[in-house]
Amino acid sequence: MTSEPIRRRLRVATYNVHGCVGIDGQRSESRIAEVIASMSTDIVGLQELDLGRSRSAHADQAALIATQLGWKYHFHPAMRSGEEQYGNAIVSRFPMELKRAAEMPGTPPWYCREQRIAIWMQAETDLGPVHIINSHFGLGRSERRVQAKLLIGPTWLGSVPPDEPAILLGDFNSVRTSRAYRLIGAHLRDVRTLVRPAGAFPTFPTRLPSLAVDHIFVNPALSPIQLNVHRTPLARLASDHFPLLCELTLN
Repeated sequence: MTSEPIRRRLRVATYNVHGCVGIDGQRSESRIAEVIASMSTDIVGLQELDLGRSRSAHADQAALIATQLGWKYHFHPAMRSGEEQYGNAIVSRFPMELKRAAEMPGTPPWYCREQRIAIWMQAETDLGPVHIINSHFGLGRSERRVQAKLLIGPTWLGSVPPDEPAILLGDFNSVRTSRAYRLIGAHLRDVRTLVRPAGAFPTFPTRLPSLAVDHIFVNPALSPIQLNVHRTPLARLASDHFPLLCELTLN
């Protein structure tokens, strides 16, 4: 009698950390790192991080989180003002190589003039090389459509062969009925639609989660084994978003 081979797995998460300011109004990079450590995850896409900003005591938040975890990281600013920067990062227990990091197009609405970016890393994981793209879309509907088209287009995910594992994750500020979500869903698979039992998996806000705006999409090379919103007491306090956590294997 032969035993089945053990399937290698990869645990990824997306987490909007709100500048590491929790719902108690306190800023704590250490608390965010504790939440990540408690997930036993391998790679996390982080949104809304500060570097050198006076409001966060000039901290390099991505570096502080990665150092506490003992992980690698890459931060890329979406906005700069003098020495102050604000943007997104990918942190990983595995070695990573930067493939691309760039500003995304789209005209922000008058009430939120934030520039938006995407970061593309290739991680050397237990599954082999895996493409990871982390992004944080804008608040305007037309802005998000343009950003979705960019990431599924030929210079980003469209250039990844279908047999190479690829993950697109982040805070897309988009519910599943939105045009931006449907554009991405026509090219990649939302892990919410592939797990059983299916569910809404709302991540925002942590006080009363009712919106699923944080998403994880995969290409045909990957399949999810399980998916959950990491709703611990510490995660509820640490940010206004819960992390969305997915365990994946090769298809």
